[in-house]
Amino acid sequence: MRDSFRSLFNQPRVPNPPRRVWRDWVLVGILVPTAVAEALIRDNVVWGPFALGLAIALIFGLLWRRTYPLAVVAITFGTVTVVNIIAFATGAGEAGLYVSVVIALLPYALFRWGSGRHAAIGMAIIVTTAVTSSVTALLTDPSAEVVAEAVIGGGLFLALPAALGALVRYERHARLGEIEHVKLLEREQLARELHDSVAHHISAIVIQAQAGHTVAASHPEAAADALEVIEEEATRTLAEMRLMVRALRGDEGAGLAPQRGVADIEQLARNTGDTPHIDVQLSGDLDDLPRSVDTAIYRLAQESITNAVRHARNVSRVHVSVTGDATDVHLAVTDDGDPSPTMRPTSGYGLVGMNERATLLGGTLSAGPSPSRGWRVEAAIPRSGSRS
Repeated sequence: MRDSFRSLFNQPRVPNPPRRVWRDWVLVGILVPTAVAEALIRDNVVWGPFALGLAIALIFGLLWRRTYPLAVVAITFGTVTVVNIIAFATGAGEAGLYVSVVIALLPYALFRWGSGRHAAIGMAIIVTTAVTSSVTALLTDPSAEVVAEAVIGGGLFLALPAALGALVRYERHARLGEIEHVKLLEREQLARELHDSVAHHISAIVIQAQAGHTVAASHPEAAADALEVIEEEATRTLAEMRLMVRALRGDEGAGLAPQRGVADIEQLARNTGDTPHIDVQLSGDLDDLPRSVDTAIYRLAQESITNAVRHARNVSRVHVSVTGDATDVHLAVTDDGDPSPTMRPTSGYGLVGMNERATLLGGTLSAGPSPSRGWRVEAAIPRSGSRS
């Protein structure tokens, strides 16, 4: 875990940090009226109009805490430090509104979206502000209660959000790492399947070339037919080799077991037993599919059936439909389980791998609650294995 945290904060910053989102505007919309109401209701606010203006400025500064966390921390805590020093020096007491506690969101933002260097610099600024405020409070009232409140309370007030930000960042980093790992495994698996398909096409080319060479002298028309087959197989091979390169295959060798295809989906239904009942419907033009497309449809159907059996509640029937037309192969898997989506793997890695496989082949995939009841997975993959 220590190495994970080190690599986490060695990043320059969170990739593509989120811009101002609607939640930030909602937060500002709530806090600004709250600050105005506090300034009007409280009768002991130090430098009332100035304190209100400062609080509103700090609140609007939250809009930039995701994209420029260090700058917002430096400006906010630097301003608070200077204002408090002047207020205590003039005997006015602590200036500011209670709503200004929203600055506790800034240590969280610093460790959530800032780089490691920014987090270190920002934390130094925050600690300096905390120490300055504590010393100022102690000079005003050196009692034990004030010491405990200034040192312990102030430290926890700033340290807890920072720790929470680091924890959320770590969990998000780990989640993204797992997703990338699943995608890589799916790419490697697809590359192995493409390897088998390319080997099949190459073997056909070699056989046809040998046959054409044998009959070229006595039957030229047969040799021409062989050349036509060679051209067709070579075209498919080239297309699938390009897909294999795109899939970023690892160095492991391809397995020797034959790859499954659309025709094997009915076997999946038999392997699940009697409950739930798996109904498979194959229609349209499903002949002469490229090996990569044939296997992909099988894999997507397999994962969808597995998810339905494992995660659907009170499911009695799963319907699998595969339809081929002139351009695409369409897959739809539906079940009649409970309509609640809370038990379904909407954020699991299975759907990540399924979507990755469909995307690599130029297709699309969607999954979600069915309009009637249960769950529905739909995929469309071009017959050619890529969409121009």
